[in-house]
Amino acid sequence: MSSRTGRGLAALLLSVVAASAAQAQTTIKAVMHSAIAILDPIITTAHISRNHGYMVYDTLLSMNSKYEPKPQMAEFAVSDDKLTYTFTLREGLKWHDGQPVTSEDCVASLKRWAARDAGGQMMMDQVESLTATDPKTITVKLKSPFPFVLDLLAKPSSLVAFMMPKRLAETPPTEQIKQQIGSGPFRFVASEYRAGDRVVYEKFKDYRPRSEPADWLSGGKVAKVDRVEWINMPDQQTAVNALMTGEIDYYEQVPFDLLPIVQGAPDDVTVGAFNTLGYQTMGRMNFLYPPFDDVRVRRAALYALNQENVLQAMIGNPDYFKTCPSFYGCGTPLSTDVGEGAATIGKGGDVEKAKALLKEAGYDGKPIVIMHPTDTPSTSTQPVVATELLRAAGFKVDLQPMDWQTLVARRASQKPIAEGGWNMFFTNWVIPEVWNPVVNPMINGRGKKGFFGWPDDPKLEALRAAFAKAETEEKRKEIATAIQAHAYAEVTYVPLGQYVWPGAWRSQLSGIVQAPVPVFWNIEKKS
Repeated sequence: MSSRTGRGLAALLLSVVAASAAQAQTTIKAVMHSAIAILDPIITTAHISRNHGYMVYDTLLSMNSKYEPKPQMAEFAVSDDKLTYTFTLREGLKWHDGQPVTSEDCVASLKRWAARDAGGQMMMDQVESLTATDPKTITVKLKSPFPFVLDLLAKPSSLVAFMMPKRLAETPPTEQIKQQIGSGPFRFVASEYRAGDRVVYEKFKDYRPRSEPADWLSGGKVAKVDRVEWINMPDQQTAVNALMTGEIDYYEQVPFDLLPIVQGAPDDVTVGAFNTLGYQTMGRMNFLYPPFDDVRVRRAALYALNQENVLQAMIGNPDYFKTCPSFYGCGTPLSTDVGEGAATIGKGGDVEKAKALLKEAGYDGKPIVIMHPTDTPSTSTQPVVATELLRAAGFKVDLQPMDWQTLVARRASQKPIAEGGWNMFFTNWVIPEVWNPVVNPMINGRGKKGFFGWPDDPKLEALRAAFAKAETEEKRKEIATAIQAHAYAEVTYVPLGQYVWPGAWRSQLSGIVQAPVPVFWNIEKKS
């Protein structure tokens, strides 16, 4: 045998071995609720970007199913006077590029997160210093006690305090990071990413999970598959067909009109809720420009809208939704029904009052621009229903169709409506994102530094600060109730009800963690 022939056979053998290894990889193929275009989970509250964050990044603390902050990347200690918080990184933590995780990385990450997050901004108001006291220790010193430090660092959803390398975390919080380098259980495969089409993650072999069992977002994040592929299928029937035939393994949100088909499938498909706490849906107005810079017009919109119409059109099946006037979600400790408009929002609205308020405000009939995402079932219905209800009250509406990722980018624009701005959009939050005034991103009155819509409301901020400093649960409840009354009066946003959205998965998958966020650690897949 010639040397050339031998080299050829060796190369062929290697290619066969490589192909076999690739085939032996265990891969979960999933259809998520949306495509993803913004990969920076700190610069946007979009849930798909948050979901991506949990694949790639890790957090200092995490929250378990009892709503308790637990150590994740770091152990923690709190001084007796509640003014000093010390976080000590676990041994062996690495970034996906092989570099060790340091406290300086985490300090930079916390600062960037806090600049964007509503609760983080409040926390930093009380921080005297945030320092890396040695390579593995982060020390937070407060000016005065702030009881929500641990809860904010552990909160399970937007914005999540994800850790990233210092060189990325030093990116201004108004700009997207340029790379996806985390220390989480999966790593982002940049070479296979196609915006709006496909995202691929591979198991990070150097990840060191905690020893505790997975519980909500806490405990051991054990990657039990080699790859996870998020495949975008805008056509919902196509996605359902792909689930039924085994082309995909996991469907995050099954459209309600197609749910009976999936429920009638053979035993190889399971239907269930990944997030049993559910969601709140709502409308948000732009406070910067007419007509919603006038509180009377905002109140007119509040009275024109109602939860029953929105939820019937959006969900349909009453087993999965309920009207709920509380900004904090129903079934939560702070739930309350106080507020002007709270009584009508769940009971058909009050169109005559809406018309009277519009007349009083001198509304000039200029169309309001409502952004309408057409590619996500969980956000495509609300704008259509709202348009009909607002028109019935006397509003002129310009309903502008777009995909969800375009909306996510456009809602960040503070430009006038004539220059590509907007007047109103609709979105959803998981209940742990709204269940108190510190974490709720939309109960924020910091103007242009706050969440999209940008209400400038010093009274709201003073009430939130008082809530954060309250020393008893009774006092917090009292202040939270006052905050909701104020938020209804100012129409900080319009709560449009509560719902649970079921997903589905193939029977080859097991170990799915129920949490407010869809996660892919702990899942096994049979061949």
